[in-house]
Parts: sequence; structure tokens; C-alpha cells
Amino acid sequence: MKHDNIYIRLLKLVAPFKWWILLAVLLGFATISSSIGLMATASYIIASAALHPELGSLFVPITGVRFFGISRGVFRYAERIVSHNTTFRLLSRIRVWFYERLEPLAPAKLLKYKSGDLMSRIIADVETLDHFYVNVIAPPLVATTIAAGMFAFLWSFSIKVAVAFIIMFAIAAIVAPWLASWLSRGQGKNIINTRSELNIALIDGIQGLAELIVFGQEERHKTFIDKLNKKLSFTELKMAWITALNNGLQVLLAHLALVVVLAVAIPLVNDQLLKGVILAVIAMGTLAAFEATQNLPSAFQYLEKTGQAAKRLFEIVDSKPDIIEPARSMQPNCFEINITNLSFSYPHTDTKVLDNISLIAQQGKKIAIVGPSGAGKSTILNLLLRFWDYDQGNIKIGNVELKNINSEQIKKYYAVVTQNTYLFNSTIRENLLLANPDATDDQIKIALEQAQIYDFIARLPQGLDTFIGDQGMNLSGGERQRLAIARALLKNAPIFLLDEATANLDPITETEIMKTLLEIMQVKTTIMITHRLVGMENMDQIYVLHEGKIIENGKHDDLIKNNGIYAKMWYLQQEILLMTQ
Repeated sequence: MKHDNIYIRLLKLVAPFKWWILLAVLLGFATISSSIGLMATASYIIASAALHPELGSLFVPITGVRFFGISRGVFRYAERIVSHNTTFRLLSRIRVWFYERLEPLAPAKLLKYKSGDLMSRIIADVETLDHFYVNVIAPPLVATTIAAGMFAFLWSFSIKVAVAFIIMFAIAAIVAPWLASWLSRGQGKNIINTRSELNIALIDGIQGLAELIVFGQEERHKTFIDKLNKKLSFTELKMAWITALNNGLQVLLAHLALVVVLAVAIPLVNDQLLKGVILAVIAMGTLAAFEATQNLPSAFQYLEKTGQAAKRLFEIVDSKPDIIEPARSMQPNCFEINITNLSFSYPHTDTKVLDNISLIAQQGKKIAIVGPSGAGKSTILNLLLRFWDYDQGNIKIGNVELKNINSEQIKKYYAVVTQNTYLFNSTIRENLLLANPDATDDQIKIALEQAQIYDFIARLPQGLDTFIGDQGMNLSGGERQRLAIARALLKNAPIFLLDEATANLDPITETEIMKTLLEIMQVKTTIMITHRLVGMENMDQIYVLHEGKIIENGKHDDLIKNNGIYAKMWYLQQEILLMTQ
């Protein structure tokens, strides 16, 4: 992706706020103009006072000092309000824009990114873009308007003085920032990339802390994080030195400009082409005008940094979703699920995860898909949810091909419970209301009772308003799973998809919840995916999946009599159950 294209796209994101930006630039121009006016009128009064004029002749410049002194503060305050308001609005727009484009990519296109890298892009890279307005767009615009205004002001006294000023101003506004850009070349990219690596390492360390401790690798990981942290600190320190150098250079150029302007103006005073008191006005006005160039070197530095951050965001945004939405979503006539001759391989692999499978889940019937880990059971769930699209075979809900139903509409048909259900760092109530935002307390209570967790929540000091921590870590594994089941029950969708829904429960609780689920299943189209053969005698049909193929199907008793893989799995689990009792 070319850099100019990146910046054009960033400007398009900023475009809705162009009038706010224009207002902020005008206020910035007014602020620095007030500074110039303040210095110019003050110097005029001091220079004129040395000639002992009548007091009345100084009335206007004295009023000007008061006006410019007050207006400078007012304009600065207003400029800060407008610029920060614009920045926050822009960040809000970028966050929403990025999320809207991120959501259709999940999960297929996001699997190649580590969670720490994604977090870095979503948080740090987006926040870096606030510099694009404050430190990249605004300073050059303000500097340009000040240069034009000051040139016109000096032209009214002398064209030579005006030309001398604009040459020195151009050096400070163009050459010095170019030098800053040259010195910091590649540093912005290094900061963004190193920060991303550090975020990845930190999140990996937090999420895998137990494993690091178990295998005694915590010191090694700490050393790795420390190395990345030092690398990031060194790069940022280098940028700070470059910034300090450029700040000093800007002050030097401002005073050099003062010397040059005086060198041009003094002969004009000697030749009586310029009044002596005007010399002070020109000198102090020139010095004050260089306030507009102070932020230009950092603008060039931030230009690379924001460009790199934007590039990382656009890399994700420009990815095409694996799911192609239909032009018009169709409505099925019933909620029977029919899978015919379905084959599927994950992208960039040649191995068939599913190989020509066919099964049917009639409306209101319960089917189970069982088999060892890696058999392809969860892949069926992923395809039903349209996380990936299939190329071979068919999946229908009622009379409609799954691909002809919009993804958002499909999700309304399902109540899903997986083995690793995500719970947000919020209250129990808010986690439950994800399934049904309009649910009443009575409906929540019924769902919790059915999931065998209401008594536990009722005993908590804050009840439903208890915060459960990140991913629900304040709860046990069984409590998290029962809360997930309650959430699915609260949704009251016509199709139940259960993927190892009771895997984290103890045998007694599992049996009790299975009874509840079986009652709910009587009026739902249900697909249960599991390798734990609990409650299989109540299933209307069982499909045994092995290496991506359905090798057995039938009712529980018939499969036991066939003495195939299902029977072996059943007897093995019974032996394990007897040993644990």
C-alpha cells in the first residue's frame, strides 16, 4: 500500500469534520496573531515612550495591548476546546469505523493475528491517529496562514523586510522539519511495531501465566519482555532527543530570523525609509510569528508514525471477509437443518476436515454428533454459524440454502453453548442480557433456575449485579458453563447448538442440567456436539464422526448392539465413570 494512498484515506476519514478543523485552524491563527499583535503593540509603546510623545498618541496602542493580551488567552482556550473536541470526535468515528469492518472478518480472517497484536491495533494504533489532526494537519495550516498574514503585514512597510522574513520562515517551516523527518526516519515504524510485539508478549504472558509457572519459564518470558521494553524505551528516547534538537533549532532559527530582518530593516531606518519605532514593531512581530513553526518538526515525525499505524489498520480493514452475504436474505419456512454431501477444508490446507457428510435434524428433534477430538465436530458448528463458507455440498435451514440467509439473521435462529463461552468483564445481569436485552427479572430467574445456578447467584451479596471479572474468572469453570447455558436458555431461539456444553461440569451437575436441557429440547431443533456420551439414550438420532466422515448413525441402543466405535466409546466412558466413583 502506497503511503500517499494511506494519507488520502486518512483525510477521507477526517473529511466529515472539515468545518471543525477549519474553525480550529482559524482559532489557532487568531491566537498566534494575537501574540504577534501583543508583542508588536507593546514594542511600539516602549519605543515611542523613549521619544516622550504626548500621552494621547499612545491611547490606541495601549488599548491594543489590552485587547491582544485578553484575546490571546480567549482564542487559545477556544482553540484547545475545538481541537480536542474534533480529536475526540475523530477517534470515536475511527473506532466505530474500524469495529464495523472488523466484525465481518471474525473469526476466519482474524485467526492469523495474535490477540496482543489485535489489541495493539484496536487501542494503541487507533489512538495514535489522534496525532494526525492535532500534530499533522493543523500545524502546517496554521503556519501557512500566519506566514501569509505576516508577509502582508511586513510588505506594508518594506518588500525587502517581507522577503527576508518569508525566506527565514520557510527555512524554519520546511528545512528544519525535513531534517527532523530525516533524523527520525524509520523510528515511528519501529515504535509501532515494537509496541505491538510488547503487547503480544504481555498478553501471551498473562493468558499463559499458569503454564509459564508450571514449566518454570517465567524468568525467560520476563527477560524477553524486558528486552522489548528496553528496545521501545530506547527508540522513544531517541525520538525525544530528536524532538529536543528540533525545538532548539526552531528557537535558533527564530532569533536568526530576527537578526536577518534587523539587518535588512536598519539601513532602511538610516535612509529614513522606515520610522525608528517601526523597527521594534517589525523585530518583535517577527519573533512572535515563529511560534507557528514550533510544532512543524513534530508534525513530520508524527506523519510517519500515524502512517504506520494507519497501514496496520488498513491491512485488516482491506481484508475481504470469507463470508459472502446474499443480496437479499431469505426466510426459511421451518427450522429443520439438512446437511447434504458436505465437504470442507480450512483455508491454506489440503486436509479435508469434513468429507462428504450428510445428516438431518428435523424440527423439534434432537440429534447428537459424537466422536473423538479432531473428528470435525466443531467444524460443523462453525459452518452452521457461517464463520466459514463451504464450497462442496449443501446446508439448508428449512427450504433455504444457508448461504442465502444473512449472517445476522442466522444468529437469531441459534442459541449456542460452547465449551469455552466468553463472558465479559461486567455483571452477571449484563452478561445474560446479551442474549435477550428485553428480558425481565422473572425470565432471568427462570433461566438461571433451569441452569441450576440461581441459588448460587442469590447467595451473592450483589446478586445479579455481581461483577464476574475478565472472561468470568471470578467464577469456577462449572459456574461459568452454567451461566452460559442460562444465557442460551434466555435467548429462546428455535435452534439449540450445544458444543461440549456440559464438559466442565461434575457428573452430578451434568446429569441434572442434561435433564433440564432435554426438557427444553422437546420443542427445539437441537444439535448436540460432544465426545461425552451422557444422555445419548434420549437422542432421536446419533451420528458418529471419525476423521471427517460419518461412519455410524442410529439410536443409542442400536449403536451399542452394532459394537462399533460408538459402543467402544460408550463402554470406555462407563469404565472411567465407575473408577471415579
